[in-house]
Amino acid sequence: MIKTIKDVSVRGKRIIMRVDFNVPMKDGKVQDDTRIVAALPSIRYLLEQGVKSVVLMSHLGDPKKDAKKAKEKAEKDGKEFDEAKYIAGKHRMKPVAEYLAGKLGKPVVFAGEDSCFGKKALIESQPDGTVLMLENTRFHKEETSEDPAERDKLAKELASYGEISVNDAFGTAHRDHASTASIAKFLKTSVGGFLMEKEVAYLEPIVVNPGKPLVAIIGGAKVSSKIAVLESLLKNAAALIIGGGMAYTFLKAQGHKIGKSLVEDDQLDTAKKVLEAAKKSGTEIVLPLDHVGSEKFDSAAPAVAINGVDIPDNLMGMDVGPKTIEAYKAVLAKAKTVVWNGPVGVFEFDAFAKGTGEVAKLVAEATGKGATTVVGGGDSVAAVNKFGLADKMSHVSTGGGASLELLEGKKLPGIEVCR
Repeated sequence: MIKTIKDVSVRGKRIIMRVDFNVPMKDGKVQDDTRIVAALPSIRYLLEQGVKSVVLMSHLGDPKKDAKKAKEKAEKDGKEFDEAKYIAGKHRMKPVAEYLAGKLGKPVVFAGEDSCFGKKALIESQPDGTVLMLENTRFHKEETSEDPAERDKLAKELASYGEISVNDAFGTAHRDHASTASIAKFLKTSVGGFLMEKEVAYLEPIVVNPGKPLVAIIGGAKVSSKIAVLESLLKNAAALIIGGGMAYTFLKAQGHKIGKSLVEDDQLDTAKKVLEAAKKSGTEIVLPLDHVGSEKFDSAAPAVAINGVDIPDNLMGMDVGPKTIEAYKAVLAKAKTVVWNGPVGVFEFDAFAKGTGEVAKLVAEATGKGATTVVGGGDSVAAVNKFGLADKMSHVSTGGGASLELLEGKKLPGIEVCR
């Protein structure tokens, strides 16, 4: 477990707090406030405890990288590109500060555009109980620098703004950045917020000591991106349900025909090794028994039922079929812990969303029967939200890459500083 804001005395102290306000923006307006809402309990608690100030820091996209991509696209399309306007609309924290003020019901002081440096005098001039927000930390190359000495330049400056460092940004906990980890070197006290505490409390036991039987549902497009998590979960899982595009690589490794389905030929040996390791550990591997396919990857393509494991040459697998869903049902009925990372079909296309929708329902039913159910990964979260079942899960993680790396058994820099 980690130390949290409840484990230290914060009254009368200045708090420098890393949050994950990397929210979708359009024309300077917040499009989805899930991550902002997730940080409110920690911010409110600190204010209730009588802190001098809460100074918030976050990144919001990657300004230079995103602007470069947008410029290239505009040039390709023959359109003009205004970089300053683009960054103002998508990457500045001022609109986020204004949005947060509405949620908190009190003003949030924006500490000024362009730089996170030189804000100490402003912060110390504020009345007690002030909430401030710094500009996007990724406007500074030091934030993400691979050189620790360069990261420390920004980290030391950020640390001067507070007496206690709080990390409540689980979504960036896997990043060894100035504002997420390096800052802890320059302050005596570094703790986690309530969101960080909740994420660790649900995700860490799955790797260390889960309630058994543990069933893991791992989907998504590529085996290569999930190999480490598959290997980690094999140690404790009674069953691994493998779905999505990555399932076709496993089926091909078993000698099945997969038609035009997505496949990673360079991962066939890896898939065979996972299947062999599962045999040795006594872990049941559940692969698709039937499919819903189409002739092309298109939302308007007609869905074709494939009543068997092998897929005809002219079709590609897009979703799982009814036999597979029944197999999922049987395995999930026994689970005491369920972790789900990645969809089992192309759920963004309505014709191929049934499999992922049924998985969401089955996981929700498992929660109702007393199982601990954890959903991690951006696409899985999008799926439970699409099917209106997020509130039926024990925990829906706010971190895609972070939750995946924690499930791989890795130590995450942003969590380790809170130990």
